[in-house]
Amino acid sequence: MIRIERLHFKGMATYPSLYGVDSLEKGGRRTSSILPCYLGHFYIVAISRGLNGIGLAIVTPAIQSLVADSTDETNRGMAFGWLQLTGNFGSIIGGLSAVLIASTSFMGIPGWRIAFHLVGLISVIVGVLVRLFANDPRFSDSDAKAQIPRKPFLSELMDLVKEAKSVIKIPSFQIIVAQGIAGSFPGSALSFAPMWLELIGFSHKKVALLWTLFVMAGSLGGLFGGRMGDILAQRFPNSGRIILAQISSISAVPLAAILLLVLPDDPSTTFMHALVLFIMGFYTSWNAPAANNPIFAEIVPERSRTSIYALDRSFESILASFAPPVVGVLAQHVFGYKPIKKGSTDSEEIETDRENAAALAKALYVAIAIPFAVCCLIYSFLHCSYPRDRERARMHALIESDTQLVENPAPGEEYSQLHVSGSDKLQEKEISVTEMDYEAKETLDFDENDKKRLLSHEMALSDSR
Repeated sequence: MIRIERLHFKGMATYPSLYGVDSLEKGGRRTSSILPCYLGHFYIVAISRGLNGIGLAIVTPAIQSLVADSTDETNRGMAFGWLQLTGNFGSIIGGLSAVLIASTSFMGIPGWRIAFHLVGLISVIVGVLVRLFANDPRFSDSDAKAQIPRKPFLSELMDLVKEAKSVIKIPSFQIIVAQGIAGSFPGSALSFAPMWLELIGFSHKKVALLWTLFVMAGSLGGLFGGRMGDILAQRFPNSGRIILAQISSISAVPLAAILLLVLPDDPSTTFMHALVLFIMGFYTSWNAPAANNPIFAEIVPERSRTSIYALDRSFESILASFAPPVVGVLAQHVFGYKPIKKGSTDSEEIETDRENAAALAKALYVAIAIPFAVCCLIYSFLHCSYPRDRERARMHALIESDTQLVENPAPGEEYSQLHVSGSDKLQEKEISVTEMDYEAKETLDFDENDKKRLLSHEMALSDSR
C-alpha cells in the first residue's frame, strides 16, 4: 500500500512543481507566487525541476516493484519490456507535442507554459486513477482494509537503513550496480549524438528523425529482450538472462565502430545512419528488462524489492552524470575538437565542423566501447553469485512464511494443529508397535520344513497368475 501512496503522491506533487514555473507572472495567495519575489527565472525553474525529480525518484522504484510483484519468473522480463516500451513511446509523444505547442499561444499564454500545465494536469489525473483503481498485489482486499500499526519515524528510518545495508551486502546486487555504472555511461554520453549528427551536416529535421528512430528501436528492443530473457531463463535458469545481457553489451562495440568510425561523414548517407542507429538501439536495450530488473526481484525478499530498485537507480544515476563532461574533455583535449573561429568563411566553417565531427565521434566511441566491454566482463561474475543469492532469497521467503503462520495462525488452525499432532503421536505408536512386531518375527527361527512349505506356496501362487 505504501507504493500505491508513492504513486499517488508523485501524481499530485508533479503539478505544483511544474506550476512553479508559471508562477512568475501569476498573482494570488499561492505559495509558489511568493518565490519570484526572491528568486530569478533560472532559480525558480531549477527548483521546479528539482521537485519534479523528487517525484520521479519516488515513483520509478515503486512502479518497478509493483511490476515485479505482479509477475513471476516466466513473464517478468516481458512485463519490464512493456514498461520500457510505453515509457519511451510516452517520451517521444510528449517531446513531439511539446515542440509543436511551444511555437504557439492560447489566449495570450505562451505554448511552452501550456505544455508545462498539460504535464502537471496529466500527472494529477494519473495520481487520482492510481489512488482509485490500483491494487498492491502483495495485499489482499481484507489486508488493505485492516489498519496497519504505524511505527515511530525514527524506528521506520532505522528499519530503512537496516534494509538498505542488507541489500547492499548481496553480491549479485553489487555486481549489477557495478555493471550498471559502466553501462549507463554510454547512455549519458549519447546526449552528444545529435550534436555529432548536426556537425556531419544533417538538418535539424533529419537529426530529430534519426534520434526518434533510435529511441523507438530501444523501445522495441526492450520488449524483445524481455521476452527472450524469459525464454532463456526457463531453459537455462542460472545463466540464460546473464548470457543475453552479455550479448547485448558486447554488440555495442562493433555497432558503435560502424556508426562512428566507418560510415562516411556525409549527410547523403541518411539511410545507412538510420539503419545502424536502429540496429544499435535494438540490440543495446536488452540489459534492464531481460536481466537486471528480473534478477533484482529474485535475489531479495518481496518486502525489499522497492529498496533494491531505488538503490540501484541512485548509484547509477549519480555516477552516470559524469559521462557528458568526460566526453567533452576527450573531444576537446584528446581528439582535437576546436570551436569555429570568428570571421570564418562558410567553407572554413564546414571544414571545421567535419573535423569536429570526427573528433567528437572518436570521443563518443571511447565513451561507448570501453564501458560496454567492461559491462560485459562484469556480468560474467553473475554466473557464480546469482544462483546462490536466488536460492538464499527463496529460503529466506520460506522461513518468513513459516514464521508468519506460526505467529499468526488462522482461525481454527490451532485445533487442526492439535488434531494433527495427536494423530501423529498415534501414528508414531502404531509404527513403533509394528516395528517391534516385525523385529520379533525376525528373531524366529525357520526350520527346513517351514522353508519347503513357503517355497511350495510361492510356486502355487505364481502358477495361478
